[in-house]
Amino acid sequence: VNETLSINWEDPHPRVQWDGGAPIGESSCVSCGHCVTVCPCNALMEKSMLGEAGYFTSLHETALSVVGGMIEVVKGIEPELGYGAILQISELEAAMREGHIKRTKTVCTYCGVGCQMDVFAKDGQIVKVSGNPDYGQPNGGSLCVKGRFGMDFIQHPDRLKKPLIRYEKNEDLKEASWDEAFTFIVDKLSSIKKKTGSDSIAGLSSARCTNEENYLFQKFIRAVIGTNNVDHCARL
Repeated sequence: VNETLSINWEDPHPRVQWDGGAPIGESSCVSCGHCVTVCPCNALMEKSMLGEAGYFTSLHETALSVVGGMIEVVKGIEPELGYGAILQISELEAAMREGHIKRTKTVCTYCGVGCQMDVFAKDGQIVKVSGNPDYGQPNGGSLCVKGRFGMDFIQHPDRLKKPLIRYEKNEDLKEASWDEAFTFIVDKLSSIKKKTGSDSIAGLSSARCTNEENYLFQKFIRAVIGTNNVDHCARL
C-alpha cells in the first residue's frame, strides 16, 4: 500500500530497492511484512519460521554468508544461468516445507475490516501468518503489521487462561473457576442495576471477537441489562 519497493531494471543486475534507492531505515517502510508474502524466491522469511519452516532455514549463518557460502555462490552463477534455476531450488524447498506445516484459512480478528489470511502451524504452534491474494476481498492478500506479526500472544507463556477476580478494593487478583467468575459477574451487575438503574452500566466490546460474539454482547447489554450504553473499539 505504501508503494515502498520497486526493482531497478536498468541496473546490470536488477535489485529490489526502497523508495528509489534510499536506505531502508530512511524509507517509507512501515515493517508490515508484505514483501515477505510477495517475494518470488523465498529470499525473505519471518523470524518465527527460522529453523521451523524447511530444510534451508536451519543452516548456520556461516554456511550462507561467509566467503564461498550459498549467497555468494548464487550471486556468482546468476548472470550465466539466470533466475530460473535459482527459483527452482526455492520452489523445491517450499514444496518440501508443505509436508510438515499445516495451513488454515481464517479471518483476522484485530479490527472490523475482516481481512482473510492463512495461519501456518507446526506441532500445534503458530509459526507464520500470511495474506493470500487468491482470497480476494477485502484485503487482496495484504495484511497490516498487527495481523501478520501480532499473533504470538496465542502461545505466549504469560497469557491468562483462567479468570482472575478482585473481591475487595485494593485486594490482589485471585485465580477462580469459570463458574465462580460468572456468578461474581451476575451478582455484581444485578446489584448495580437494582441500586442505580440500567444506565449506570456500560459495555465495551472488542474487535478481537467474532461478529457473532459481538452481536450477542450488544444484545445482552440492550435486552438483558436494558441500556444502550454499548460501544466497540473498531468504530474508531
